[in-house]
Amino acid sequence: MANGLAGTTLRIDLSTGDIKREPTDEKLFADWYGGRGVITKILYDEVPRDADPLGPENVFIMTAGVMSGCLIPGGAKIEFGSISPLTNGHGDSNMGGHLGPQLKFAGYDLVIFKGISPKPVYLYINNDTVELRDANEYWGMGSLDCEAKFKKDLGEEFEIATIGPAAENGVLYSCITHDFGRQAGRTGQGTVMGSKKLKAIAISGNKSIKVHDIAGLKKQVSDIILRTQNHPNMEPWQKYGTSFFIRWANDNAVIPTYNYKTTHYEDIDKIDGDQLVDNCLVTHKACFGCWMNCGKYAKASVPGKKEVYLEGPEYETGSLCGPNIGMKNIQEVSYINWLFDNQGIDTMSGGGVIGFTMECFEKGLLTTDDLEGHTMNWGSLDDIEHLVDMIVNKRGIGATLAKGTKRAAEHIGKGSEKFAMQVKGQEMSGYDGRWAPGMLLSYMTADIGAHHNRSWTITVDMAEGRETTEGRAKIVAYLQHIRPLFDVWCICRLFWGELDITPEETVDSLNLITGWDVSFDETLRTSEKIWNLTRCHYIERNKNNGRTFDYPPARSWEDKITTGPGAGKGVTKEQVEELLDDYYAARGWDNNGNPTKELLEDLGIDFAAKNLEKVGFLGTPIPGGIPKVRGEKYKPKAF
Repeated sequence: MANGLAGTTLRIDLSTGDIKREPTDEKLFADWYGGRGVITKILYDEVPRDADPLGPENVFIMTAGVMSGCLIPGGAKIEFGSISPLTNGHGDSNMGGHLGPQLKFAGYDLVIFKGISPKPVYLYINNDTVELRDANEYWGMGSLDCEAKFKKDLGEEFEIATIGPAAENGVLYSCITHDFGRQAGRTGQGTVMGSKKLKAIAISGNKSIKVHDIAGLKKQVSDIILRTQNHPNMEPWQKYGTSFFIRWANDNAVIPTYNYKTTHYEDIDKIDGDQLVDNCLVTHKACFGCWMNCGKYAKASVPGKKEVYLEGPEYETGSLCGPNIGMKNIQEVSYINWLFDNQGIDTMSGGGVIGFTMECFEKGLLTTDDLEGHTMNWGSLDDIEHLVDMIVNKRGIGATLAKGTKRAAEHIGKGSEKFAMQVKGQEMSGYDGRWAPGMLLSYMTADIGAHHNRSWTITVDMAEGRETTEGRAKIVAYLQHIRPLFDVWCICRLFWGELDITPEETVDSLNLITGWDVSFDETLRTSEKIWNLTRCHYIERNKNNGRTFDYPPARSWEDKITTGPGAGKGVTKEQVEELLDDYYAARGWDNNGNPTKELLEDLGIDFAAKNLEKVGFLGTPIPGGIPKVRGEKYKPKAF
């Protein structure tokens, strides 16, 4: 058993129920580091390019990488991956909690599912016992309700991941839920689980993980604990979690408001972090081995609704299920958070779909006839609850909205494409990029569709100038190398982003665990390799020039911000084109957004160049050759 690895990989054929154990491929993990790196390579190698994301040929992968469970800062993540039904490209999503460490403590690094079960099942892992068990009694249950029942049925020592009715019914932006509020929310990974009739995963283990230098690791982590406990950012994170960004984003004119019409919300003081802590908080909550305690377990009490418990709302949920849809009460925002969590819907895409629908109704593109006699007015909880039921059960227009805003706008037409706030089919996270051009470029070029975790650049935009695109592309490319590295390592990035743990220290931890002796620059190169392979995979599946897929909706350049500090601000279409031109040059891609043979060979993935050439979209050679340095190192300040 290699250092940092549990030693065993599971391959599970859900069609037949066959479960195979094999030694974990140590070279695969050494070359791709685990997490989304290993997922990237497996998806590229094993899924046919024409495979239906909801069909038996798509594989669904779960892995905890080499650092999760090793008692390092933020070492609690688990990564899921498959071809995304939302984007038809590489998809991955991760979550914290306790499932990742537990998978390794049970003795497993990687679980690969294929096929479709003929009946609902769940995966049961208890150390050496691995079984597919009947899940018929759990099918149809809400994600949170289902986890509680599993805890009662199997025991508190089991860590559980579940899906809800949305995933069972094929809502394309369904999530995976764990620890009563941790979600792998993006790219529809829950939907793929549902398509395979895999209701849940239950894991218990008590084995150990071999570490290269346990004494060195213990000293390093102890030093980090002592150093970070008095960091000035620790107190607000422990008190509010990410919810304190609600007011910050509003003050800095980036919070999505009324479906991204504007970036300033007049009722922010009714839904901000203080409101959450003062009126909803039950207790603070942490992931495995973490002393930040940024999770907030809350209670929502709304007159006429049942009292519910949830984790959150965190910033993304608070923004997209708050100002973005016109909510004016923290209890109602929290209730929507619970509603999405229990139905198993990604709150980011869910909030985006609700906002899009409200604007369609406001503009007369949808009527009460489309909504079973209901309205869809800004801030109406009853309207939202009814629409969510239509979406989950795919009734009427709900079946269209279950496909996400891109497909819904294509169906509704009448100019609605302009304000379907997505890229590549995935709804934008909780930041408006019109007065933050680096953030806009981050959305445009994210490999899994619009998502903030790939490159968060708002403080860069503030520092470097919010009305210029100059120099932004190289920084975005660099951040797309370093930020997703944490999803490769399966650890939380907050200690780097907020508490000033350096990337070099994290690589030191990697080496202390594995004994690999890699440098920080080597890890960046591996991350660049991963990024380019996901790009190639997307182009191969969707068969067009990469630039075709990298544009945001027209609102991003046609509509200026209307209110607040950003009133009158915005980018032009010319600036959008400049951002893409600069970005492709920084990446070493041609101006069509396609990786070149020279670049892919330089990264050691020449096989991808051959495949791109076969489909006719290999990048044309760049005059002067590819740049030696691709990206510009930059450490954004936290907030």
